[in-house]
Amino acid sequence: MDNGITQVARQSSGPSRLLVWNFPLEVTFKSTNAFGWPQLVVSVYGIDAMGRDVIQGYGSIHLPTCVGRYNLRLRLYRPRSASLLQTFTSWLAGMPAEFSDPKFPSYGEGREVTRVVSSGHINVQVNILTKDMATFGYSDGSGRDQTTAPVQL
Repeated sequence: MDNGITQVARQSSGPSRLLVWNFPLEVTFKSTNAFGWPQLVVSVYGIDAMGRDVIQGYGSIHLPTCVGRYNLRLRLYRPRSASLLQTFTSWLAGMPAEFSDPKFPSYGEGREVTRVVSSGHINVQVNILTKDMATFGYSDGSGRDQTTAPVQL
């Protein structure tokens, strides 16, 4: 599976208005070359004033390929209607502008002509692990040689 719904959550009450997802994602990449770069693509939906499920924001971020724990800030944005009339009619219908392809935020082509508005950010904590990269001639970026065992004195 390359996409799906992970978790449903509700904002906390109070001044912080935090929304917490505690959903672990496990990803395995298997390749004979290092083409491409892993990305996390997020689509956030919410309930509007009339109880309809509408897009709150999209975001994508390239994931680090080096071993470690990272705290990343993913900026969210949502498409903007082309005119004031479209904005009003989409509000009445409860169908604001949204991308037809959920992977669109990860593409580089076609985004330069898309009108968007900022809609906040998400803080993401990622733990990166690698396995057997040295076997295939790749470095994990840690600066140590993984082919030899550490010497204890």
